[in-house]
Amino acid sequence: MLLMHTVKISNFEVGAGNPLVLLAGPCVLESYERSLYIGKTIKEITSRLGIPYVFKASFDKANRSSYNGYRGPGLEKGLKWLQSIKEELNVPVVTDIHNEQQVEPVSKVVDVLQIPAFLSRQTDLLYTAAKSGCVVNVKKGQFLAPADMKNVVKKIEEAGSEKILLTERGATFGYNNLVVDMRSFPIMRSTGYPVIFDATHSVQLPGGAGTKSAGNREYVEYLARAAAGAGVDGFFMEVHDNPEEALCDGPNMVYLDKLEDLLKDLIAINEITKKKINK
Repeated sequence: MLLMHTVKISNFEVGAGNPLVLLAGPCVLESYERSLYIGKTIKEITSRLGIPYVFKASFDKANRSSYNGYRGPGLEKGLKWLQSIKEELNVPVVTDIHNEQQVEPVSKVVDVLQIPAFLSRQTDLLYTAAKSGCVVNVKKGQFLAPADMKNVVKKIEEAGSEKILLTERGATFGYNNLVVDMRSFPIMRSTGYPVIFDATHSVQLPGGAGTKSAGNREYVEYLARAAAGAGVDGFFMEVHDNPEEALCDGPNMVYLDKLEDLLKDLIAINEITKKKINK
């Protein structure tokens, strides 16, 4: 039987039959007030459902389709907002990093350093992030096969860390589309580390709107239910009270008022699945 690692975040553990974890929030920090409101509402929902919650938002989106796309408040102001949200909500926080220089200041504030999919093979970034002592969540590159993530894991382990989460967000075949192969979940889980499903970026149409990405929000619930049936350990979702107003990735974000019903479905499916997977 495969030895499964559990990864501790704050006061809860992820993986090996533990409750589903949710990493969720707005794509990018648009304003402090709105980000706090979204995080507070998600915390209320997850508290009712007994789901461990990690607040997610980016201080900088460095891979926007257009140079003029909104990127966020930046490192200094963004970290102040994330620190304040973390203290106000009393929840752990995850955010993206894009280079080794960001690791030290960001790791002083957040609990989970997230490696964007496009950077998932960057050895120095992975190694430096692992050395920080934070949990490292690596999004599988759209260009990688699921089995390739074993090499990503080894890079982090070389830094002496086993605080690893792996996230599936779909594979690209070009033409502004992503496809989720459900085989990827057991394949990535065979590394021995928890696997997260990014249910919102998986329905993204990268660059599909010309100077920005489009998306098929209506398919999030179907892919998420399928992933729960495939045995994931948690979900990543970008959530907004009004996605039409969102400054980044609005077309693939989940409506805040739709989140609770979806999570109830995922919990129910997971309860059935984990009995078989974690025997």
